[in-house]
Amino acid sequence: MIESWHIAVLLGGSSAEREVSLRSGAAVARALRSLGHQVGEVDPARPGWSLPIGTEVVFLALHGTYGEDGTVQRELEALGMPYTGCDPEASRVAFDKALTKQCCLAAGVPTEPFLVVDHPGAPWPAGWEAPVVLKPVRQGSSVGLQFVDRREQWAPALAEALRFDSAVLVEPRIFGRETTVAILDGQPLPVVEVRPREGAYDYQNKYTAGATEYLCPAPFGPAVTAAIQAAALGAYHAVGARDYARVDVMVRADGGPVVLEVNTLPGMTETSLFPKAAAAAGLGYAEVCHRMVALARARSRRAAVPAADRRDVKLGVTQ
Repeated sequence: MIESWHIAVLLGGSSAEREVSLRSGAAVARALRSLGHQVGEVDPARPGWSLPIGTEVVFLALHGTYGEDGTVQRELEALGMPYTGCDPEASRVAFDKALTKQCCLAAGVPTEPFLVVDHPGAPWPAGWEAPVVLKPVRQGSSVGLQFVDRREQWAPALAEALRFDSAVLVEPRIFGRETTVAILDGQPLPVVEVRPREGAYDYQNKYTAGATEYLCPAPFGPAVTAAIQAAALGAYHAVGARDYARVDVMVRADGGPVVLEVNTLPGMTETSLFPKAAAAAGLGYAEVCHRMVALARARSRRAAVPAADRRDVKLGVTQ
């Protein structure tokens, strides 16, 4: 029988990914309650929010700024409160696409070269050829993603990408098969291949029902599958991740993997990619959520901060 824990699920928040986070958090809360846990749902959309008295561990179902960039992790560590997922530094690094690329290149993880642009009037980068991809450095869920197939598209695409962050990552566009690898407790799960029915796997195709086909396990041979998982695991370790994450990997026609980014708090709706991969490994949705919480508890056996000490602790969104 599973021991009952008092868990606070943080969901929503004020980032551009609020709606997805609300869906992730609601699904997680339902799953944990189904196992007998005492679950409270907390939306840190406003300054001054606090955890329910008696909370033993926090499940982070936040996406985007504040939730994935290390901020809420630092606040929870100041409280001595165990929480799911990566620590503040790994969260900060993985949320920054440029820092992630630097870590991958330093560790020998296969990824494309890149540069960072922080001015809307910046010219076409010298020595580069189209096509390229523009990504806000600190956003998730493909928010602000732009494809530039011709140089004359550069200026409007750069201006659009800069609406979502003060800096934009530029990298060559890779043509191949798009995959993602969920990692749980340091072990890669079956590879998921993502096939948009039209266009690229952008925000619209991610969250429009029926717009994308998902294959899991992805139909690759054993050697290519192993290479994809090895690249993902290399990126996971390169950014200092722990417990779980999801790594996006492009696969070239020759089977060579190219890491795109690391997601330290991947989507957790019941149809999200991480649960799909877990299901292919024989892990039910509720079991995955429980294991994520169990990893946090096992990592920190410190008791929750006594209620008398926590009544006046206020946590706030800084965006």
